[in-house]
Amino acid sequence: MSHQTAVDHGYDPLLAEAIEDRKWTWKSRPGYKPMFFIIAALAFTFAVMMPPTQGMLDMVKTENPSGYKLPQGAKTITDTVNKKLRPEAFNAEQSHKAEASEEGGHNKIRPLLTPYQVAQMAKLTVCILFLAAFLWGTEALPLGATDILVGVMLYLFAILPINEISKAYMTDAVFFIFGILAVAVGVAKTGLDKRIGLILLSRIKSAKAFAFVFLPMLALSAGFLSEHALVALLVPVLMGVYKVTCKMYGIKKDRALAIFLILGVCFAANHGGPGSPAAGGRNAIMVGYLADYGMPITFLEWMKTGIPFVPVMSWVIGIYMYLRLKPKFLVKEVNPGKVVRDEVKNMPKFRGREVAMAVILILLVIAWVVIGEHAGLGGPTLYAVMAMFLFKIINWEDVQNGVAFDVVGLYAAACAMGVALKFTGGALWLASTFVSVLPEFLTKGDGLIIGVSLLTGTMTNFMSDGATVAALGPIVLPMATLANVSVWKVGLITSFSSSFANFLVVGTPNNAICFGMAKDPETGERLLDVMDFVKFGLPVTLLAWLVLWFWTVLGYWKLISW
Repeated sequence: MSHQTAVDHGYDPLLAEAIEDRKWTWKSRPGYKPMFFIIAALAFTFAVMMPPTQGMLDMVKTENPSGYKLPQGAKTITDTVNKKLRPEAFNAEQSHKAEASEEGGHNKIRPLLTPYQVAQMAKLTVCILFLAAFLWGTEALPLGATDILVGVMLYLFAILPINEISKAYMTDAVFFIFGILAVAVGVAKTGLDKRIGLILLSRIKSAKAFAFVFLPMLALSAGFLSEHALVALLVPVLMGVYKVTCKMYGIKKDRALAIFLILGVCFAANHGGPGSPAAGGRNAIMVGYLADYGMPITFLEWMKTGIPFVPVMSWVIGIYMYLRLKPKFLVKEVNPGKVVRDEVKNMPKFRGREVAMAVILILLVIAWVVIGEHAGLGGPTLYAVMAMFLFKIINWEDVQNGVAFDVVGLYAAACAMGVALKFTGGALWLASTFVSVLPEFLTKGDGLIIGVSLLTGTMTNFMSDGATVAALGPIVLPMATLANVSVWKVGLITSFSSSFANFLVVGTPNNAICFGMAKDPETGERLLDVMDFVKFGLPVTLLAWLVLWFWTVLGYWKLISW
């Protein structure tokens, strides 16, 4: 055997790919899009060099500005910033004991920041917000890199002290999202998620039952369990149902049936988000923002405002998908229960670690409801994670492999960004600017809530729901104060609308999971295309807005004491 032949037989494509990745290239791919990054860097540099607007200057000098909570002893935003960043000079000024510092001395007091410098700081935080939102949305850098970049920028431009940045990154919402992702690992490892999914689906015996019974049950489940895990579990099962049904009727391919099953599950899971704070990181971010604004919301209070929306919206989705697609079925009927009941029979008995995981999950939900107001959402969730370790349900390798730490970092960076925007007045300026360009009827009362839902629902289709809430939360919450609307209403409508990512594949992981896994089990042929999300998802999004406005905002919310 020649040397060349030996080399050919020993060729490792993975190694070759790894070597190729070391070469610098302009080729764009997720996590590395140099042209997008260069554009973002140039725009950010230009914005930093521009002077702050007159509106920012007026805002930081205004005494007792509406929508900004001043600390004791401060009259303006400039005072607030100086109190934290220049405490010695601020205290000296307040006590009228400012003295000339010794020339060249090491104890020299740093001078107070001027209103111009504070306005410049507010402008910088706004620039960092849009930079991070752009990088998260385009993935010009890996998510984790952008998470770190936010902290680097806050420190580089001296917007917050390093200890404050660290504190802002480690909030209750961050612990909550880490814990819930770890709990999802334990649920998946024990097979509890599969049992839950199969038990739900095994009782569905027709397309009508799938649309009007299963989809609402799935949506309600997605309000408490990982919607991504539920979708990832159910799509392969539904592909089996699809294939068996086609064979039963001698049909090779029935795209209407595939779309009905897969997109029905996808859209129902998407709209389970308003059900509870446990539905996803976007809700955890909003819980943190509301707590920062002195209006903390409990697990039970969130459920009261969101749970009634979920079944009604899922029934609307079921009606829409059934009426539009059932007449186009090539098969006569579909009976998911016949397929999945066989799967349930083949599963091992419910015992051991799976029982332990079920008990932990039930106790966790109870803890969120009962002690969430006092312990926060993160505390009980970490208790559940520790319990999983003690019962040997998971090990650290499972956590390392199963928890998306870059996503945890996304929420941490979002929390830090929110703290900075609130502190410098950047959030107040954005809110004031947005309100100033709204039509009159969308600047007060229920009109403002509708306007915020339109903005959030549109934006969430172009970037992740977590990044959307992270970017808009600091903007819209001060708007509530300015318009004399409940902060809870504006915050909740932002989180609810961030679940409406239906008409782009990149809008949410649920869409991407369905698109990637919706393949014929035998031929591997893709059963969905990108335009299916636009054709079916855009009408669902419009319906979601209508249900949100007329059933929630103008409906049962009127009966709730705010």
